[in-house]
Amino acid sequence: MDSDDAPKPIKGVVIISLPPPDNPSLGKTITAFTLYSPPRTQSQTQTQSGQQQPHGDDNHQDPLPLQQHQPPANPQAQSSLSISRTSLGIPRKFLAFLGISMLALILYCSVSSQTQQELRRSDDDDRRPSSFLFPLYPKWGTQKRDLKLRLGKLVDVDKGDLIYPIEEGSGPRKIDNLVASKAQLDSAAILPVRGDVYPNGLYYTYMLVGSPPKRYFLDMDTGSDLTWIQCDAPCTSCAKGANALYKPRGGNVVPSEDYLCTEVQRNQDSGHCKSCKQCDYAIQYADQSSSSGVLARDELHLMMANGSWTSLNVVFGCAYDQQGLLLDTLAKTDGILGLSRAKVSLPSQLASKGIINNVVGHCLTPDAGGGYMFLGDDFVPHWGMAWAPMLNSPEIDYYCTEIVRMNYGSRILRLGVPDGQVVFDSGSSYTYFPQQAYSDLVASLNEVSGFGLTEDKSDPTLPICWQAEFPIRSVLDIKHFFKTLTLQFGRKWWVVSTKLQIPPEGYLIISNKGNVCLGILDGSKLLEGSTLILGDVSLRGQLVIYDNVNQKIGWAPSDCLRSQRSKPLPFF
Repeated sequence: MDSDDAPKPIKGVVIISLPPPDNPSLGKTITAFTLYSPPRTQSQTQTQSGQQQPHGDDNHQDPLPLQQHQPPANPQAQSSLSISRTSLGIPRKFLAFLGISMLALILYCSVSSQTQQELRRSDDDDRRPSSFLFPLYPKWGTQKRDLKLRLGKLVDVDKGDLIYPIEEGSGPRKIDNLVASKAQLDSAAILPVRGDVYPNGLYYTYMLVGSPPKRYFLDMDTGSDLTWIQCDAPCTSCAKGANALYKPRGGNVVPSEDYLCTEVQRNQDSGHCKSCKQCDYAIQYADQSSSSGVLARDELHLMMANGSWTSLNVVFGCAYDQQGLLLDTLAKTDGILGLSRAKVSLPSQLASKGIINNVVGHCLTPDAGGGYMFLGDDFVPHWGMAWAPMLNSPEIDYYCTEIVRMNYGSRILRLGVPDGQVVFDSGSSYTYFPQQAYSDLVASLNEVSGFGLTEDKSDPTLPICWQAEFPIRSVLDIKHFFKTLTLQFGRKWWVVSTKLQIPPEGYLIISNKGNVCLGILDGSKLLEGSTLILGDVSLRGQLVIYDNVNQKIGWAPSDCLRSQRSKPLPFF
C-alpha cells in the first residue's frame, strides 16, 4: 500500500466554554467532535492524477485541487476497509481520545449538577418552602468574666398550681391564611447582626411575638431545644431584660395533651402528665443555671427579604423562674432562641408546618460587629462548602459530628478516644477541649514564652493569659507567634478528609488589660469529658450551616458582613 493511501489520523477536539464571571449559573458548555479523512480509492487517485496536468509540461506541478466526492464502485467494500483500518491502525489514539472525552463528560456532570440544581430551584420558587434570616446583636454592658456555656437539657419539674386556667375551646390554633399562601411571597427574609465574644460574650437576634407584635431579644443557641421568653405569669425570678416581660393570656397556655408537650416531657423520670391542664418544663444548662416555666403558643411574625411579613403560631416557653449565671446573661436579652434538632425547636416547628426546609445557618463576624443567621435553605451556597455528616442518634438533639484527628500546627493533639465527637454550639462563648487535647495544647503553647510573651496569672479574664513586652491592640499583632488548629473529619487520610482550620484569631482574645488570652478551656467535666465543643470564639469568620434535611454540617470562610444572596443589611 502506498503511503498516500494510508488513512489520516483521527483528530479529536474538545471545547469547554466557561460561564461569564457575573453569571455563573449559566454553567459550562462542552463540545466534542472528531475529524477524519477516509482513504482514497485507486480510481479516485487516477482521476485526480489525470486532472492535475491538463496542459503544460510534464514536469510542471500545479497545487492539488479540492477533492470532490465521488461514490465508490463498491460502497460496502470501502466501508469495511475504512473500519478495519481505523480499528487496527490507530487503536491507541482512538482509546486516548475516548478516555479524554469521558473524563470531560464526568467533569462536566460533576460541576454542572449544582448549577442545574440552582436553576431548578429558581423555577420551583413558587412551590418550595421559605427561608428567614435574622440579625444577631451584641449584649452590651456586661464586662465581667463570661464563661457562658449552654447545651440545655430538659429535666423533671414539680407540678405547681395552674398559672392560668385553660379557656374553653382554646387549643392549638390553625396556621393563618397568610402562611398558607406564603408560596407566592418572596422566599427569604434577612436581617442584620451585631455581637462579639469578649467582653459581651453573646450573639442575639430579635423576634416579634404576640398581637399586636412586641419585640424580644433572644440569645441564638444551637445547643438548646426550647425557645423561651421571660414572662409575667407572674415572674418568680427574672432578670430585668431588654424589653417588658411577655404577658400570656389564658388562651396562650399549651394543654398537656399537645404533642409538643409530650416531646418536652419525654425524658422526665415522672413521665408525661396527661391529666395536667398546662405543660410545665424545666431546663438545666451545662453551667448549672436553669429556667422553668410553662409552654405557651402565640403568634410569631417573620419579615421576609422583600419586606413582606408572614405570621404563624409557634410554641415556646413562658419562663417565670431563672436561676444561676443565666440571670447575668439576661441583662440585655429576653430569652433564648432554641435552634437544635429537637422537634420543639423553632426550625423544627417551622419545617413541620411546611414553612421552611429544616436548615439553620449563622455567620459571626471575625471582630466586633455581629453577622446574621437564617432559617431555611435559600441562603446555602451551592459551592465552596466543606461538609461533615451529623451523628444521627435519637438521644442527640445538638449538632454533633465525628473527628478523627486534631493538630496544633504539625503537632497532633490527643483526643483520648479512637473517634472523638465535636459539638457546634453557638450558645457557648468559648471552645472546650477534652482533657488530653487541652493538656497537649497548653504544653505546645509554652513555646510562645520564647517570643517575649509571659503568663499573667493576675488577669481574671480567662484561665490562661499572656502579657507582651509591647502593647497589643488586636490579635493580628501577635498571631504570628501562634499556629493554626486543624480539625480533621471523615477519613484519617489527610488528602481526602474534610478539615476545619481555626487560625489564632479563632481561639485568642484580647482582654481589657491588654493581654492575649486563650479562648479554649478544659472541657473534662462536660459531656463525659470526651467531646470537643466549638463555641462562638472558634465559629467566627465562618458561615456554618446545619442541614437537618441531609443530615450534615457545613462551613466556609466568610467575612459575615452580608449573605451572598442578599442586599446590604440595615442595622436595626
